[in-house]
Amino acid sequence: MIYFDHNATTPLDERVLDAMVPYLGAFYGNPSSLYRMGRVCRGAVDTAREQVAALVGAHPSEVVFTSGGTEANNLALKGLAFSRESGVIAAGATEHPSVSEPLEFLKTRGWRVATIPVDGNGMADASYIESLPAGELRFATLMMANNETGVIQNIASIADWFRERGIVFHCDAVQAAGKIPLDFKASGAHLMSLSGHKIYGPKGVGALILDKTVMLEPLLHGGGQEQGLRGGTENVAAIVGFGKAAELALSELEGRRAQLLGLRKRLEVGLETIPGAILFAKHAERLPNTLQFGIDGYDGEALVMNLDRQGIAVSSGSACASGAGEPSPVLIAMGVEPEVAKSAIRASFGKSNTEAEVDRFLEVLKNLVGIPTSESRGAIPVMPVI
Repeated sequence: MIYFDHNATTPLDERVLDAMVPYLGAFYGNPSSLYRMGRVCRGAVDTAREQVAALVGAHPSEVVFTSGGTEANNLALKGLAFSRESGVIAAGATEHPSVSEPLEFLKTRGWRVATIPVDGNGMADASYIESLPAGELRFATLMMANNETGVIQNIASIADWFRERGIVFHCDAVQAAGKIPLDFKASGAHLMSLSGHKIYGPKGVGALILDKTVMLEPLLHGGGQEQGLRGGTENVAAIVGFGKAAELALSELEGRRAQLLGLRKRLEVGLETIPGAILFAKHAERLPNTLQFGIDGYDGEALVMNLDRQGIAVSSGSACASGAGEPSPVLIAMGVEPEVAKSAIRASFGKSNTEAEVDRFLEVLKNLVGIPTSESRGAIPVMPVI
């Protein structure tokens, strides 16, 4: 199978699995225990905390382990809201569901949300931010890089505006980590969310990077783990895997980035030969591995299913909202017409993908939309129009 859906999840790196195995078997102690096996597990968690901190230029004491990016986002947003008097939350129009849905929940608890619009390339509207009622704002959230389009926001300058006014700023960096350089302090964010399975680590583990000046109300109470912010016995094996994945992502960052960008550009050039192909956010800075496009007159989800029959895995948008049958809210926020948005396909590359796989994808895609290729001969049915 050709796997082009690394923004949904990545395969577990064998080196990560090797690091995890001892903590799935021989070293099974509770890291809160005082005897030797517990201390060994505590040491492993501490090492992973240092590795994750290094990936994003944070101090290990600023790392709070969670069950993933979704919990990290919920801990940040609800933890801030539950510790403050209600008011206005500023949030990007193209946030992941693990941000937008908690915000919808908070609206039922008396909070108001000021949605920061984006332009046709998915970039946040700076003039709108400058018009926000600073006196009513309690905190703000904006993702570093979009999971569908790959668009990278200018987080540092946006965060500065909020910081200068004493407003706490949260950044969802789940898709950015391991793909572009990150520096927690330089970003200006007070809180930053990460996830292990987006960087070739295990599922079920993530982290919230937290400026120690920010007060949060925990979502989980009991036991006092993770500085009292996340009660419950730590998943040592998963945390160790996350740490190892972070270490590898940092040491291999530049090599991975160059390889992924080469694949993305190769696909972009190939798409230019397909009539009706539309590249979304074409003029914005994007993640090196991510490309979202549509083909006029074709249904994206139907194309995804037909590509799957040919052994190629891509998506039509966010894995957390796929199958909904509705056009992507991200593209709608960018001003894309609903029928065009329904044609969307996202290809997100990983470190094991090759140029030959990109070429194969283009050949199959051309057959699906009725463009003759060297192997077509009508073997693959033309897709129905929308």
